[in-house]
Amino acid sequence: MSRLAALFASLKTQGRKALVPYIVAGDPEPSVTVSIMHELVRQGADIIELGVPFSDPMAEGPVIQLAHERALAHKVSLTMALAMVAEFRETDSKTAVVLMGYANPIERMGYGVFAERAAAAGVDGLLTVDMPPEEAEEPSRVLKAAGIDNIFLLAPTTDNTRIAKIAALASGYLYCVALKGVTGAGNLDISAVTQLLNNIKTHTDLPITVGFGIKDGASAAALAPLCAGVVVGSALIERLASADRSQGDSVWIPSVLSLIGEMRVAIDA
Repeated sequence: MSRLAALFASLKTQGRKALVPYIVAGDPEPSVTVSIMHELVRQGADIIELGVPFSDPMAEGPVIQLAHERALAHKVSLTMALAMVAEFRETDSKTAVVLMGYANPIERMGYGVFAERAAAAGVDGLLTVDMPPEEAEEPSRVLKAAGIDNIFLLAPTTDNTRIAKIAALASGYLYCVALKGVTGAGNLDISAVTQLLNNIKTHTDLPITVGFGIKDGASAAALAPLCAGVVVGSALIERLASADRSQGDSVWIPSVLSLIGEMRVAIDA
């Protein structure tokens, strides 16, 4: 059983939901990424989605686009992101880590090489934002052979035929986009999300996480009963971007990431 499958099975037994923060590798600078990952765990994260910096992150809103730009300014690459996961794994073998990014850097490395290196680093899953299911069969096979779950996005606009196709290829979990548009946009419509999730559940037994539009404990707690986990990205990255880092990493990192602790308390309540 994969680390992700074991995690969701354990959470289900406990009646708890996964808390899934998203950060970009190398943002605000490469030297603090692993420290941020460890603090996310201390604050209650179950899965860390680690964004691989890319020059054209088309699904992202302005906040996360800027995070990609900051990381790229530090020359952070897919290889460096894998090294960060490997360093994190030196002292954490429990927390699931999913790389989230775009196909181009992985295709340049080659799926076979990527899968081998990612597995060696301790990556549990890959979510390729711009990978259509029609092109995903061979990558899914290669990833599966390396023990890496292939995770897909499902949007409010995804039709039933496509949902079924994605569900057949996916493993680990599915990431349901709660809003139309880019990350960080709009306000949540709980009834619309409920309807969307109920429809997806007719096609798959995979755990479903929900992201886009989760900004605080209240929005996380509102969604948690509907799904297997909640994802927070833009709200967290906004705090990382505006942090006063003058007091040193041991002070500012826990202060900024207290947002995750607040969400943990809210969804466990």
